[in-house]
Order: sequence, then C-alpha cells, then structure tokens
Amino acid sequence: MQPSNFIKPIILALCCYTLPSSMTTIAQNSEIFTASNAHSLRCGTAHPTNEAAALHERQFLNLRNQAKTTDGNNLAPRPPGSATVDVYFHVITDSRGNGSLSDAEIDRQMQVLIDAFANTPFAFNLIYTTTTANDSWYRVTPGSSAERAMKSTLREGDAGDLNIYSANIGGGLLGWATFPSSYNSNPIDDGVVILTGSLPGGNSIPYNEGDTLTHEVGHWVGLYHTFQGGCSGNGDFVSDTPAERSPAYGCPVGRDSCSAPGLDPINNYMDYVDDFCMYEFSTGQIERADTQSSFYRDL
Repeated sequence: MQPSNFIKPIILALCCYTLPSSMTTIAQNSEIFTASNAHSLRCGTAHPTNEAAALHERQFLNLRNQAKTTDGNNLAPRPPGSATVDVYFHVITDSRGNGSLSDAEIDRQMQVLIDAFANTPFAFNLIYTTTTANDSWYRVTPGSSAERAMKSTLREGDAGDLNIYSANIGGGLLGWATFPSSYNSNPIDDGVVILTGSLPGGNSIPYNEGDTLTHEVGHWVGLYHTFQGGCSGNGDFVSDTPAERSPAYGCPVGRDSCSAPGLDPINNYMDYVDDFCMYEFSTGQIERADTQSSFYRDL
C-alpha cells in the first residue's frame, strides 16, 4: 500500500533574497554553511547503535502490548491536531546582542513547524519567548556544561512541553534533540537546540528555510534518521521508509543506496538533504511518533 504523505510546496529558487535586519547581524557573526562544510554533520542528536535501538524497540513494544491488554483500542491513530504541544522558545544571544530574533522571525519559524506537522496529531502552541545574553551558551555544544547550565536555568514544563533553544551552536551542527524515551532519566536535558541561522531567511544556506527545527522535533516525538541502521536490520523501525545506507545531501533525485525495494527517502524530513528538498513524513512515521509520544510524553 502506498504511504499517505503530506507535502509542503517545493521552492526551487534559493538565491537572490534579502536578509531581514536581525538576520543580517546573524550572518555577520555566525558560521556560514558553504559547499565545503555543508556535507559534514547536520544533526547532533545521539545516533543509537543497532543493538541499542533494537533493545529500546523491544522495551517499547512490551509497553504497547501491555497497553493493548489493559486499555483495548486506545492505540488507534489520533486525528490531526488532537495533541497540543505547548512551546517555550528560548533565544540565546551573546553579550553584544548577536543572535537576537524578532517576534516576526520566531512566528515564521513556528509556522514552518506547524505546517510540517499539519497531518499529524501534533499541534504547537507558542506560550512565550525568552531572550538571554550569555556568551558561553551562545556557542553551546551537545553534552557541554554550557548546555546543562542553559537548560537548567531556562527549561519550562514537563515531558509534553517543547523547549526550543536557538543559538550560534558550534561543531558544524544545525541542531540536536532528545528522544521521548530519554525524558524520565534526564528531564532537564529534554528539548531541541537549533542554530539561529537555520531559521527562515537565516544565513545557513542551504539549511535556512526552518526545517532544521522540523527535523529535530521529529526526533523529539520519537523518530530516528531515515538512514538509521543502514541497509541491514530494522533501519528506523518504520516500514514505509525505504532502507538508506547513509545520509543524503543536496537533493539527489533517484538515489538508491540499498538493494532493498524503493528509492532512498530523500524528501523525508528525517534525512539530511537541503531544506527545499525535504517536505514529508510517511504514514508509518506519523504512527510511530504518535505512539512514542503518547507513551513517553503523555501527549
């Protein structure tokens, strides 16, 4: 059966735009993504080994089976927009104000996120925005003392609340996130961190249409990369995303890196392609995100 995907319009022209004034400041003070470095890391989310992913999946399936026995049909897919996620958006700047964002820029980013998840159970409700000047947090990296201090100070809500941190993150990364299953063991760490220049109109070309946040929130609701596990094993544990040997960059139409049926899912939000090239979640991914978030986030 063909998956029922949802699609945003593809924008093929990427040049000749003017940066808003605050984005111009970002462009002057952030790492520019160029052809030479865009093919390095895109996402700093912890990539589990095949063994660790399989263990987690067994634990998750046990939970599902227990729920089926106890609650009957409560695992039926939920309709679009039925699970509201409250959002707290934390803007990190340096001591000179580099990295600041206007309300309009944050609203544009939120709209990209809302549109990307429009055919899923998740609806996103921005509660409020904070702005914090901190030179150490401005260059935050995964697992650092700066990350711990930032999140310990700013994080709001519980497992079902999404905290987003924008900063001029280091290490050649566009962002990272935590998985739903990690919340109970480390609730302070929970959330999504993104590069300020990845927001719509930012300087992180070709990753500046706002889909870094879409990708990272995909992890936050329980999705792996489409290339998880490569060509062997269970891959990303979603049956309707064809196996993919490695991340795809650019927009390599027709790429087929595994002998298993189906071309690589290069248009999927959970790959590494340019923002204009990613525009869909699969039906299986939507179902997985729904159940993962229901169990681990009580959404």
